Amino acid sequence: MDSHWGEKFRLTPNLDRLAMEGTRFENAITCQPVCGPARACIQTGKYPTEIDCHVNGRMLPLNVKGIASYFNENGYETAYVSKWHLASDCSFGQKTQAYIDYKTKPIPPAYRGGYRDFWIASDVLEFTSHGYGGYMYDGDGNKREFSGYRADATTDFALEYLYRPKDRPFFMFISFIEPHHQNDHHCFEGPEGSKEKFRDFEVPDDLEGTEGDWREQMPDYLGCCKSLDDNVGRLIAALKEMNIYDDTIIFYTSDHGSHFCTRNGEYKRSCHEDSVHVPFIAKGGVFNGGHIVKELTSLIDIAPTLLEAGGIPVPDDMRGIPVQRLIEHPGIPTHEEVFIQISESCIGRALRTPEWTYCVEAPLNSSQKQELLLPDSPLYEEKYLYHLPTDEGQKNNLIKDVQYRKICDELRQKLTKYIWQIEGKTPEIRDQGC
Repeated sequence: MDSHWGEKFRLTPNLDRLAMEGTRFENAITCQPVCGPARACIQTGKYPTEIDCHVNGRMLPLNVKGIASYFNENGYETAYVSKWHLASDCSFGQKTQAYIDYKTKPIPPAYRGGYRDFWIASDVLEFTSHGYGGYMYDGDGNKREFSGYRADATTDFALEYLYRPKDRPFFMFISFIEPHHQNDHHCFEGPEGSKEKFRDFEVPDDLEGTEGDWREQMPDYLGCCKSLDDNVGRLIAALKEMNIYDDTIIFYTSDHGSHFCTRNGEYKRSCHEDSVHVPFIAKGGVFNGGHIVKELTSLIDIAPTLLEAGGIPVPDDMRGIPVQRLIEHPGIPTHEEVFIQISESCIGRALRTPEWTYCVEAPLNSSQKQELLLPDSPLYEEKYLYHLPTDEGQKNNLIKDVQYRKICDELRQKLTKYIWQIEGKTPEIRDQGC
């Protein structure tokens, strides 16, 4: 595969260069394919159910220590830019006694996860902006409006911090929302001209022959990705201009993917690769050298990885394993499989191994959203089994095939063990007669 990963538009030359200089993790998997829960995992190194952040609209608990606080304590400045999604307690619009809503308001310092030296963000950025135009709030609660393309504005705010004089090392978290769809418009919003520029896209194998809205949405999605890469290039150029590029460790990843409404009624929240398989690139320090890591990694690894990169001891209560181990001991996996929690579309649990995707879901009897607020279930039923080496697009669900009963049983036992270790419960998992 060439340096642009076989993609004909060459959308991501800056990211490709970053990967060639650093390390590309080819099998990075989110542990929760929805925004808020995945972000809670990244910020804390804990699974979403452990900190009551298993659905969107849940506040990062004030008594849970996040990565920014560790960096603060070890002499770093901490900065955050763009979407936060961890300051409100208002899941599915439910108004309770503890109802806290900062979705479109300035976020008080106590609700910022420990980021304290620079802050320009919105709790739910897709509620305060569109592809073009909108606003965020700075650390003093002042509205910072912008009129141009959102990814460009996010980078402008990040550069505002980068160019500021500093007398300490810094940790900055930039949370671009692109290529997330625009909620209220029910579409992706790429830069102007995206529909024409990318209309002749190649259809990925997982989308070929499916329904969904990818036919009309993909050009704008690709436009979002191109803009994201352009802005990564702007950040790299700034670091080089400041003569700190070689002294900076850069990580690039995502909270989830997109399946374009082909797996359920929206864009994510499923066990499938197009939901859970995310990009992950690291450059700097031990990651330099053009490494390609094929072993599994999980978003649960991000927090301990960041701390170790900053020379900070990793606390024992973080669940993940620093991915530096995969560079130090090449070919030796740190995860035999990745455990995934799924919410909002269902109450689901899954395992992603190098060879298999195995998923179970709670048999909910009600269509009311209230039921989907539950963090777990005492009962699950087998839902999906995919053999990845022979079915990369995950179009052949083997869960009811009698040839795979032994595989299902083995994966069910492993999944039950993960649920016990992480959630402290042993649910019943009913088979589907495969």
